[in-house]
Amino acid sequence: MDFGIEKTFDGNVWRITLSGEIDIYNSSDMKTLLTKLMEEHTADMHVDCNNLEYIDSTGLGALVGALKNIKSQGKEMHLLNVKPNILKLFRITNLDKVFIIEEGRDE
Repeated sequence: MDFGIEKTFDGNVWRITLSGEIDIYNSSDMKTLLTKLMEEHTADMHVDCNNLEYIDSTGLGALVGALKNIKSQGKEMHLLNVKPNILKLFRITNLDKVFIIEEGRDE
């Protein structure tokens, strides 16, 4: 399954929708894109993970890198609608304490 990303900026918040799989083959592309978005408009980022089916350790690393960049600019990243199998990875790695994860939230 391929990786997909949709993005919109509403003037205050980046709204990102991830879909498919984030793995070693595309995680650096995702991190680069999220970094470029923050260069374009510095704002909080709401990342909808409802259509995200899989993420590996490189994908988690890319999200952590993007989060560091966002926080260095005084902004926050919110992960929304994280599926149970992916949420389990965040909990195992204690990243659920690093990210703002909002379960069951619709934008």
